[in-house]
Amino acid sequence: MMAAEGPFLAAVIARMTAEKLNLAAYGVAYAFGLVAESPVIMLMSASTALCQDRTSYRHLRNFTLWLCLAVTLFLGLFLLPPVFDTVARKILGLAPEVVDLTHSALALLLPWAPAIGFRRFYQGILIATHKTRRVAAATILRLVGMSGTALCCYQLSSMNGAQVGALALSVGVTAEALFTRYLAQTAISEILQKQPAAEKSPMSYRQIWDYYLPLALTPFIGLSVHPLVTFFLGKSRNALESLAVMPVIYGLTFVFRALGLSYQEVAIALIGENRASYRKARNFAIGLGIFCTLCLGLIAFTPLAEFWFRDLSGLSQTLSNFATPALQVMATFPALTVLICWQRALLITARVTRPVSFATGVEAVGIFSLLTVAMLYLSLNGALAASIAYVIGRLMAIAVLQRPLKQQKHNFIEAKVVAKS
Repeated sequence: MMAAEGPFLAAVIARMTAEKLNLAAYGVAYAFGLVAESPVIMLMSASTALCQDRTSYRHLRNFTLWLCLAVTLFLGLFLLPPVFDTVARKILGLAPEVVDLTHSALALLLPWAPAIGFRRFYQGILIATHKTRRVAAATILRLVGMSGTALCCYQLSSMNGAQVGALALSVGVTAEALFTRYLAQTAISEILQKQPAAEKSPMSYRQIWDYYLPLALTPFIGLSVHPLVTFFLGKSRNALESLAVMPVIYGLTFVFRALGLSYQEVAIALIGENRASYRKARNFAIGLGIFCTLCLGLIAFTPLAEFWFRDLSGLSQTLSNFATPALQVMATFPALTVLICWQRALLITARVTRPVSFATGVEAVGIFSLLTVAMLYLSLNGALAASIAYVIGRLMAIAVLQRPLKQQKHNFIEAKVVAKS
């Protein structure tokens, strides 16, 4: 359901004035917002794996409070005109019109990162206690708040498209965070009644930091890719067209990648609780990856692509034709997302987190290297070059995770045999 946000907001912005400029500015602001929220994204995996008793819950809750405060201050400092102008104008080389639109949109995204941190922490608790329907209920409220805000601003306000998209995101996720906390009350009460196991001492704040730092670096590195890809797009062939269509392409692929991303916490909860479930969880991941990629491929390689880009997303015929080849390259991305999330789930459950961030670093280096080669030596437009780089970079990360994963797979299979006996 969350994945519907991107295509919906892109469709609203595309129907407002200055379509290209506002889509480009919204895409840049969204990329910066993703970087700001990246340190808190793995809180859901951490709370799913670690919140097993009253002490671990309180320690991780306090850790979450300080982390959310830190990311909010970071984004606030980044919004200061001297800092933002240096990055946007001098480093990224964005057009002055795009810079101004991006700054106002990013200011409206200020509540976004801390709200995401809190709701992901409490979502992890709901998943760990098998109350997953409540996660979906809160997401419904998020969609209602997001879409209602966007439509009201579209009809009644004088805000530009980039501002409408950013405000809608902030309102939606803030409503979701508050409702998730309310829905998690029963699960929290259950955890608070549990004392730490006698044979296992609770993790200290230092241990939580050592465990979580590689997890925080993983999305930080991964999501930092997007602003830097924006830098390459701004200097690529067909720069404005590439900046305009990439949010639409990324939003569509996220619809199908989201299923794989959400499976990471499910695998952590199921395997961590009963390792005899390893093979069933793995087989489900295989089927999920195939299903998601087939669905996206059905859109990318049929007339449904034009229907999506033109009729639903509101792009012009020129932009629709421009976006289709890049989407076709990204058709395998959902399956690759399922695979890498499965790998991460196994390592996080085993509390082996360093390889997760290292693999993401390899992926980022691969993407930048490929984009540099494409920009300097190949006659590809920016959107197509970025799509190719995303796919090859992800394959590199998956290959890197295979080595530390072999030992963990052996341990999980052994645990399964012991559980059966």
